[in-house]
Amino acid sequence: MAKRRKVSAPSAEDLNRIDAEFRSETLTTTPGALAPISQVSADAARATPILPAETRVTQEKDRKDAEALRSAEAEGRVIHDIPIDQILADAIVRDRTVIDPAEMEELKSSIAAHGLRLPVEVFERVGEADQPYGLLSGYRRLWAVRELLTLTGQAQYKTIKTLIRDPEVMGGSFAAMVEENEIRAQLSHFERGRIAVVAAQHGAFATVEEAVASLFSMASKAKRSKIRSFSLIFEELGDMLEFPENLKERDGLRLSAALRNGAESQLRDALVHAQAATPDEEWLALEAVIDRFNLSIKPSDRGGRPKKSTPKTGWVGTSTVHLSSGVTLQSGQDSQGHIIRIKGDPVNSVLIERAMEHLQNLFEKG
Repeated sequence: MAKRRKVSAPSAEDLNRIDAEFRSETLTTTPGALAPISQVSADAARATPILPAETRVTQEKDRKDAEALRSAEAEGRVIHDIPIDQILADAIVRDRTVIDPAEMEELKSSIAAHGLRLPVEVFERVGEADQPYGLLSGYRRLWAVRELLTLTGQAQYKTIKTLIRDPEVMGGSFAAMVEENEIRAQLSHFERGRIAVVAAQHGAFATVEEAVASLFSMASKAKRSKIRSFSLIFEELGDMLEFPENLKERDGLRLSAALRNGAESQLRDALVHAQAATPDEEWLALEAVIDRFNLSIKPSDRGGRPKKSTPKTGWVGTSTVHLSSGVTLQSGQDSQGHIIRIKGDPVNSVLIERAMEHLQNLFEKG
């Protein structure tokens, strides 16, 4: 059995000896040596002056103001004075197609008298040194300031108050532009339809239907239905209409119904022969074709997708025939020769190839 060792408490002399040995083994603070953390803290405290209370309050306010400014800049809420020649007005296709001269004169007079009360909105064009900003909204305001600079030459019109925005945060540049004009200046039905088609053509949306639903998401179903009707007018007749903005709602719905019923070719022929010089003359030419299709469309408040009428089979005039299969054949003529347009759900690439073969045989025999 092992003998137990007797343990006794160290004496004061033992404690002093242990302390002396510990101190001799601990690193001392010498030049180049690492100081204990307590020494570092003490040195830092002595080096930092104690500021007056008012100064500390001011510094804290400055810190908060800097954070608020950075946040406002990130959200596009800071107004900048940007040279007007650095802004590309047509960076995106505009939804406005007509600018009233009287309204422009009124706007210029207001800016000259009171300054620009509402800034324009731009987005940054990465890599574009000459015009690093693209106009998002405020086309008429920018135009007015440019005209004032041309008229007066005053330096105050060389820059314009501007908000720098991120269009993607706003749902895309087209959506931001439409929202701005819908709120500040009502677009016409044709302008709404046109911008939906243009947005889809530029790849912002997969289809015109999707463009209408997204750009005018806050509109009622009835309003979106009307916009889709005017989108069809722009798609099929936009290159020929001289006064599309003058189309009344009821007339536009009648015209779109005629287009859905297969009247495009005859409507285009009517516009070519009319050579209208006024909105009334243009509508008379269109209405003559619409009346031949016996259409009487009333504006509907029920909303939803425009209903596509099923045309009766047989010939309509001398250039359009509706087949029982749902296919419509239209003949026409332009500067390059004769045209045959084939429409309908059953139409596909296989049928078109077969039709081409039949035409080939027909003309080769002839």
